[in-house]
Amino acid sequence: MLLEREAPLGTLLASAERAAAGHGGTVLVDGEAGVGKTSLLREFAENADRNYRMLWGWCEALFTPRPLGPLQDMAHLLDPRVAALLEETAAPERLFPALLNALQHTKGTTVLVFEDMQWADNATLDLVRYLGRRVSLLRTMLVLSMRRDEISADHPLTHVLGDLPSGSVSRVTLEPLSSQAVTVLAEQAGRSAGGLYRITEGNPFFVTELLSSSEVESGRVPDSIRDAVWSRLSRLTPGEREVLEVMSIMPGSVEPWLIRALLGDETEVLVDQCVGRGLLRRDVQGALTFRHELAREATLDRLAPSLQRSLHAKVEAALSELPAAQASALLSRRVHHAGGADNGERVLELAPQAAEQAARLGAHREAASHLATALRYVSEAPSALAAQLCEDWAYEAGLSLFVYDEIIEARHRAIAIWRELGRIDKVGANLRWLSRLHWRRGEGQEAEDYADQAVREVENLPPGPELAMAYSTRSQLHMLHYRFNEAIEWGERAISLADRFGEVETRVHALNNVGTALMFADRPGGRERLEESLTLALDHGFHDHASRAYTNFAECAVVAKDFALAERLLAEGIAYCARHDLDSAAQYLLGRQAQLRTEQGRFREAETIAQGVMNLERLPMVMHLPALTELGRARIRLGEPGGAALLEQALQEGLTTGEAQRVIPVRLALAEAAWLAEEPGAGHEQLTALTEMDLDNFRPWDVGELAVWWQRCGMAGSLPVPAGRIPLPQALELRGDPMAASAEWSRLGLPYESALALMQVRGTDAGAALARAVATFEGVEARPAAALARKLAQRIGAANLLPKQRRGPYTVARQHPLGLTRQEQQVLTMIAQGLGNKEAARRLSRSPRTIEHQVSAVLGKFNAANRMEILLRLRGEPWLLPSADALQVREN
Repeated sequence: MLLEREAPLGTLLASAERAAAGHGGTVLVDGEAGVGKTSLLREFAENADRNYRMLWGWCEALFTPRPLGPLQDMAHLLDPRVAALLEETAAPERLFPALLNALQHTKGTTVLVFEDMQWADNATLDLVRYLGRRVSLLRTMLVLSMRRDEISADHPLTHVLGDLPSGSVSRVTLEPLSSQAVTVLAEQAGRSAGGLYRITEGNPFFVTELLSSSEVESGRVPDSIRDAVWSRLSRLTPGEREVLEVMSIMPGSVEPWLIRALLGDETEVLVDQCVGRGLLRRDVQGALTFRHELAREATLDRLAPSLQRSLHAKVEAALSELPAAQASALLSRRVHHAGGADNGERVLELAPQAAEQAARLGAHREAASHLATALRYVSEAPSALAAQLCEDWAYEAGLSLFVYDEIIEARHRAIAIWRELGRIDKVGANLRWLSRLHWRRGEGQEAEDYADQAVREVENLPPGPELAMAYSTRSQLHMLHYRFNEAIEWGERAISLADRFGEVETRVHALNNVGTALMFADRPGGRERLEESLTLALDHGFHDHASRAYTNFAECAVVAKDFALAERLLAEGIAYCARHDLDSAAQYLLGRQAQLRTEQGRFREAETIAQGVMNLERLPMVMHLPALTELGRARIRLGEPGGAALLEQALQEGLTTGEAQRVIPVRLALAEAAWLAEEPGAGHEQLTALTEMDLDNFRPWDVGELAVWWQRCGMAGSLPVPAGRIPLPQALELRGDPMAASAEWSRLGLPYESALALMQVRGTDAGAALARAVATFEGVEARPAAALARKLAQRIGAANLLPKQRRGPYTVARQHPLGLTRQEQQVLTMIAQGLGNKEAARRLSRSPRTIEHQVSAVLGKFNAANRMEILLRLRGEPWLLPSADALQVREN
């Protein structure tokens, strides 16, 4: 069954039934090229009564049309006398009555299908007029298909249709498919629907050709679409083709003044003709666009490279003649056309300006693209500009892209040029960035080496801003390695120098390092410094520093079990990163969000979020490590396969970084997995390895967790850890009061940890404690822990106290990761499909006011200012969009 064609099909079938009853008629099937007129008619033929006689004929787009082409196609099936008259080219006065007579005396119902009437010759038009005025007296149905976009007001067919009796004429107008239908087709084809509706406008031919073509993967317009567009262009007047060719150079909409500037005022009539033919369309401001983006691309493919360059140059020249403010607002377009004109001088002038403008707005991916355009002409640039272009592109690409080999190479190119120019301050800056890039890839030693080298380079210069930032970079690495005293010392040096030179950016960076070190070490003053770092970064538009502040502050909040603060920071931070093209930082924050969900006992959500991050290709190692660790932890606790392997992978990757924060949580998770599986040897191995690290540099919560598992696993000896460093719930269990520990875990919002503590209760209360633990574990789908608790209860003879064991799959419904209600999830689906409030209200059978409130609620939970920011989030976090099946399950 064709999608969204039920009503047109119903009209055709109803007309056929009337014809069968002796009340014939004419049905006009119109729509743009490729909208599916022939497919509809074939579906009609499949569904019509089998006793109907279906006869088909076609008009052809020939330079000289074939006289009575449709009748000739069907004549041999229609009537021998009519066929004979056609062969002798009888005059219409003889032929048409013979055809009418044949139809009158034919048994049953006849359906005559004349396809592509926009190309009909005059004789065929006369035949349609003749039959159309008489068909109501016959058991005959005349179906005429036509391309609406090729029939103007003065087309001969228009006059013929006007002469037909309105009472016997029905019109079926086929519209393009909706975005939902396009998505369905993409899913059926196993392809992504991303951008498909935008470039096809729902045209079924374009959609199906794109979905079936491998050429799309290479960025080419499929040959079938290109040929169809070129065929259409060949039938236009030279003036109309020129308008379209000039338009094809300019993606997006084109202002009327620009068309006039390029082609002259007399082109207005030609533009109107192209709009009338459905090739172009106007928006409410009068700006012009191609009806289909694919048609624009296919038109552009027709142009010789030299003509394309010439047209690009003309467009850029026209844009540059605008007043300065307007020309500045159109920098992106000017860069595009300067590049298209292969004008290296103009690209080198305009691209850095456009990149700076985009970066200020948070469009870092666009900024990187502009700078990449400039780098195509870097050989034409002076040395200082060449070095700056490499440096600037590496910065923007490092924020928004995952091409780390190329970014590192660009930094080295910049360093080489700056050395030749004697700019040691610039050398130091790029060495700092190399340190960070290697850190992101998990190459801990290289990161430290480049940071030290940066300090050595700039220490030979008079103290200045670059030395302050080098000190802060060294502080950052000490913090990441849990060398908290050193991190604070180097950070304070950086802050002192930054304040001396008025360097707010360096102060922001250093406050982040010091604040994080203080919070991790559970010392006073950390939160205040992180709050100041975040506020300054946001106030000054330091996008990268703001993402770092959100990341470290949120992690500190999760570790400290301040979940309300963590929820706020993660929601704000992920939205901020999505808004400003900070893709790597967004994925790191999502890993921390998965960690929060694990702590909260929301393992299914943790698994979904973490798996989404891990599905991304080319994400640098450190940026996916939080997600990898949480994916392993969630699967271990859910009892799903693969959890231990994921944790082993996380351990191996974490060891290469040399950072305690990448190793401690993973070894503790592996020790837990071994305890759940009752494999003490494996657990002992992980715990022993942790004691070989410097326990003085562990965070208090890590120390407490190590001590608790040391005791649970029955390790020999005691840990040399001061009791004052261990947080309360862990200290309570270690002091022999697991009931109190469980209550404290519950107060903090960690149900799984609360149940684990209950499993440590001994004596007369053990059976009741295990029963509570089982209920909690099963409530969060922690199957292995529930099974172990049941086993322990059986061993002590308390199995009768346990809740009845569940049979079959767990039925706990997943919560949405952002806490959206079922109705809000339905509204989110409508937003993702591009529907407005009115259409969403109609689809969901709710009032517009209710939809308005629910949209506001969704915006709030996404921490988004508008619908576009929601779409940006969904692009990077597709798991936030519920499946139809999930909604149906919750509905039931």
